Amino acid sequence: MTTDKSSRDNWVWFYWDTPQFQTLRNIKQLVRNVLFGTCCLEHASTKVFNDPIHGTVELPPLLVKIIDTPQFQRLRYIKQLGGVYYVFPGATHNRFQHSIGVAHLAGEFVKALKTRQPELNINNRDVLCVQIAGLCHDLGHGPFSHSFEKFIHKAHPEKEWKEWTHEKASLDMFDYLVADNKLKPVMKQHRLVLPQDLDFIKELLDYKAGFDEGCCLSSQQWPYKGRPEDKSFLYEIVANKRNGVDVDKFDYLARDAHHLGIQNNFDHLRFIKFARVCEVDGQKQICTRDKEVNNLYELYHLRYTLHRKACQHSVNNIIESMITKAFVEADKHIKIKGSGGKMFTLSTAIKDMKAYTKLTDQVYEQILYSSKPELAKAKDILKKVVDRKHPRFLGERKPTEVRTSVIKMKRCWEKELADCQKDGLKAKDFEVDIVKFDYGMKSEDPIDEMRFYNKRNPDVANRLPEHQKSVFHPKYCSEKLIRVYYKNTDEASVTKAYEHMDTCCLAFPTCISFPHQPLAT
Repeated sequence: MTTDKSSRDNWVWFYWDTPQFQTLRNIKQLVRNVLFGTCCLEHASTKVFNDPIHGTVELPPLLVKIIDTPQFQRLRYIKQLGGVYYVFPGATHNRFQHSIGVAHLAGEFVKALKTRQPELNINNRDVLCVQIAGLCHDLGHGPFSHSFEKFIHKAHPEKEWKEWTHEKASLDMFDYLVADNKLKPVMKQHRLVLPQDLDFIKELLDYKAGFDEGCCLSSQQWPYKGRPEDKSFLYEIVANKRNGVDVDKFDYLARDAHHLGIQNNFDHLRFIKFARVCEVDGQKQICTRDKEVNNLYELYHLRYTLHRKACQHSVNNIIESMITKAFVEADKHIKIKGSGGKMFTLSTAIKDMKAYTKLTDQVYEQILYSSKPELAKAKDILKKVVDRKHPRFLGERKPTEVRTSVIKMKRCWEKELADCQKDGLKAKDFEVDIVKFDYGMKSEDPIDEMRFYNKRNPDVANRLPEHQKSVFHPKYCSEKLIRVYYKNTDEASVTKAYEHMDTCCLAFPTCISFPHQPLAT
């Protein structure tokens, strides 16, 4: 018997509408939910980001929920490198981009370990928690990123304020984000176990938790409750306290170098390929192949290069110092409404996350374009930044003694400059700054804290023997520079100041050669 097309369509719709067929569809959907822990609607919430560093980045629905909160969206308005933008015009990237990049790399890293070493028993909850920690690790940054910490410490020199860091603020902001957006039920829907997994995420966010002064995990008693000791390696992915090799660094080094136009020779994808978890001193640590030591030195050297050329650029340092001074002057005159309608100042907003959510780089324009007389002094400082009327950089020298006290050096140079007054120059117009560069662990070589395995024995890792280290590797891993600035900006005075400094400080006994031409501002 033959039927035309319309007849066949009628039969199809007839069977489609039967209870038996609909029951079959419901069973199929139920099996999908049980197997994958998520439904098709949730899958539709997955977002794809086109990132200039990592290409196509796909993040799971729970991370998208977090990204779409006001607390996370705030990071769009906080520049990654703060005042560096006033020296390098390309440094316009923000903490929002960086956080998404870290979440992506955290997921790639932990998934690579899960595939390569099934015996580690890494589950989907572990992967999701590590990704969330990567996404939220910088929630606590204030306006102009690290400059805001300097401002807090200057505005409140008391001990309790000295201990404030953006990592601590990230913990507070994460708690507020979860509570304010009622995310606990959503987390449970995505198979997270509360409060254990929330504790785990916060432990990953807390950079200092569980580590003693020797920069190693407490061996007497496992300090964490989010995950047992046999998963200690998970605590080294987002923020590695042992040696600084983590996905946070992978992203910001690649991203900063890209936007600053600086060559990046470190290959983070190669590191992830060679990463393995080995047992070292009774704990499971992330280790790498012995031949990867040169790639790691590229990472540490790139960090030094970025600080030397950009983050602690001579002009950037003085500009960020001026911004900090302007914030101190404006502190008590800027009011931000927080919880319960209570008003907070620029510095005290860190005590209330509702108020802190409203605090971004836009506070700079708020001061600069203000007509309030009480903000006039702060406004004048920021106007000098815009007009490039900042103190002029006269030059820098390296102390010959590596371990020379920074405080002693600064006092000695200030006295030296003050004792040589001539041509109408005043000692108060000179400003001495001491800057320090290192590989991330002060004067220590971070490679000594890394463990390496070889091809023949991939499950045993040790320190790299001295004979395997190249003679080209650095003998010292830290450096100090003495910089001198002159606050008067007219060219005649700057020329006299330069000549004065060159004459007075050439014979300074603890220093070596000095540039004979002032550097560009």
